[in-house]
Amino acid sequence: MSDILHEIHIKAPAESVYSALATVPGLASWWTTTTLGESKVGGALEFHFGKHAIGMRVDELEPGKRVAWQCTRETSDWLGTRFTFDLTEEGGRTTLVFGHRAWKEANAFFAHCSMKWATFLLSLRDYVETGAGRPFPHDVRI
Repeated sequence: MSDILHEIHIKAPAESVYSALATVPGLASWWTTTTLGESKVGGALEFHFGKHAIGMRVDELEPGKRVAWQCTRETSDWLGTRFTFDLTEEGGRTTLVFGHRAWKEANAFFAHCSMKWATFLLSLRDYVETGAGRPFPHDVRI
């Protein structure tokens, strides 16, 4: 199994970052503008990228500290993978450690997704720090 891991520092309190990760409006502001569902433990979220939809089950919501999902609907290597967002705050600055975990193999799509996650995490940082992210379909093309 392989994991994608990224760390990013955000000039904002952990509660602000958590809100961007744990609410439908927050997620729509940095990942994809078409985000649907219920962000509660056991709830289902849908993320649409054009005609492509990804389904997630919300597994953990720990305010200011952690968000975790599992992919429940996807036609690619994502099915069954887990997503973790772990937050720590020091002096009003938050460190986010992101993981896209339990890939069956580190293949070309794994590499592509690692790069895309990096661009979306920068979008998250921009959204939290300035109020304007770059969610799909306005995201950075790689």
